[in-house]
Amino acid sequence: MNRKPISNLPSIAIAVATVGLLLLALGGYLNPAINSVLDPFYDVQGWFYTRFQAIQDFINAPSDIARLRLENSALREENAELQSQIIALQQQVSEVELLSALLDFARARPENSYQAAAVIGRDPSPFLQYVIINRGSDDGIRRGMPVVAQEGLVGRISAVTATASRVQLITDPSSRVSVQILPTEVDGVLSGSITGDLSIDLLPQGASLQAGDLVLASGIGGNYPANILIGQVNTVRQSATALFQTASVQPVVDFTRLEVVLIIVNFQPLDLGPLIEDDSATP
Repeated sequence: MNRKPISNLPSIAIAVATVGLLLLALGGYLNPAINSVLDPFYDVQGWFYTRFQAIQDFINAPSDIARLRLENSALREENAELQSQIIALQQQVSEVELLSALLDFARARPENSYQAAAVIGRDPSPFLQYVIINRGSDDGIRRGMPVVAQEGLVGRISAVTATASRVQLITDPSSRVSVQILPTEVDGVLSGSITGDLSIDLLPQGASLQAGDLVLASGIGGNYPANILIGQVNTVRQSATALFQTASVQPVVDFTRLEVVLIIVNFQPLDLGPLIEDDSATP
């Protein structure tokens, strides 16, 4: 009878100890001891994990590099396609803006009839100032027709084929345009040059000219319609001993960037050659 309780003492002690350890663990009192015991195992586990990860990366590296190269190539192709689309959209916007400006020019001068043409070439000679357009005699284009841009006067048709025409720019050395300078209303003749510069010579010495004065086609001589803007007076050169003064002109048209022009198809230039020859032959 007395041996049974004594034999249960170890079990009771173990149970009490277990409950006590649980209570200490739940209270956090055993954390330092547990950590000190488990830290070496954590270090070993971390060492094995890093080695395993390195081996796995080494094995997967070739396939990852190939995948990244494919993705990089695909991204480059997509970027190139997007760039092409952006450039195409920008060109479309520029063309729309240009055509809109040309339409505004035509609406402001309803007395004229216009034919639009694209610039498809330029004369390679450094001594001539020409552009080639994609309209010719099949489109009703004739020699002598004036050509304008949205800013102002460009030149006139100097040669025509069935499908193309050559435009002599007002900057050409042999170009002459009768002009009027505003607000002074002084008339003169605008000349081009080998360098493409514009100037007005033989201006009256008493004319009060200054930089910024407007230069327009006067219509005198019958080669161009009147009141088409050409540019502005840039500088005025005069001398007290000279009979005339000279003005350089800054054109409003950027001839290096011409893309689309308008041809005034209902304008008929006057042929004053016989009259001038008759006058020169008169004694």
